[in-house]
Amino acid sequence: MANAEPAQGVITARAAGLIGCAECGRVHRRDVPLCTVCGAPLQSRDTASLQKVWAWLFAGMVVYIPANVYPMLRTSTFGNTSDSTIVGGVLELVDHGSYGVAFIVFFASVVIPISKFIAIAYLAYRVQTGKRGHARHLHLYEVVEFIGRWSMIDVFVVAILSALVQLDFVATINPGIAAVSFALSVAFTMVSANSFDPRLIWDTREGTPA
Repeated sequence: MANAEPAQGVITARAAGLIGCAECGRVHRRDVPLCTVCGAPLQSRDTASLQKVWAWLFAGMVVYIPANVYPMLRTSTFGNTSDSTIVGGVLELVDHGSYGVAFIVFFASVVIPISKFIAIAYLAYRVQTGKRGHARHLHLYEVVEFIGRWSMIDVFVVAILSALVQLDFVATINPGIAAVSFALSVAFTMVSANSFDPRLIWDTREGTPA
C-alpha cells in the first residue's frame, strides 16, 4: 500500500486576511467595510456576542419560570372554570389516553426549552473559558438554532383553541398568563442563540483566546 502523504497545514480565512459576510456568506478582504453583495457591515468576530448571549439566555430562563407555574389554559364549562399548567395539561392528556399528544406537548414545552438553555450555556461557557472547539460543538449550535421555532407549539395550540372554542356560557377557552411568558421565553432564547457567533468556536480550536 502506498505511503500516505503528510497532511498539509490548513490556513483559515481569518489567518489569510479574509472576512466572510455573516448575512450572505460572501468572502471579502479584511479592509472591506461593507459586503459588496448585500451591504451588511463586515466584522471578523462579534466582540459583544457572549454578553448578548448570556443576557438574552438569562431573560429567557427567568420568564420560563412563570410559564410553568401559572396556568397556560383557562377553560370555562357551564360556569365552572379550571386552569391548566403545561405539566398539568400533559397529565390530563395522559389520563384521557392521548399519549402521543401528551408526549409531543411535553417534549416541545419542557424537554426542548430546557435542553436549549443547557446547550447555549454550555457553548457560551466553552468559548468564554477558551476551551478547544470541535465540529460537534458547531453541529450542536446548528441544532439549537434550527429547533428553536418548534418550541412554540403550546402557544399555537392555545391560540387555536381560544379562537375556535368561544361558546359563551357553554364553553370558553382563554389563554393564561403562562402563554405570554412561554412565548417570551422562546423568543428570548431564539435571540440568544442567534446572538452567538459560531466563529468563536473555531477560535478556541485554533488556540486563540475567545
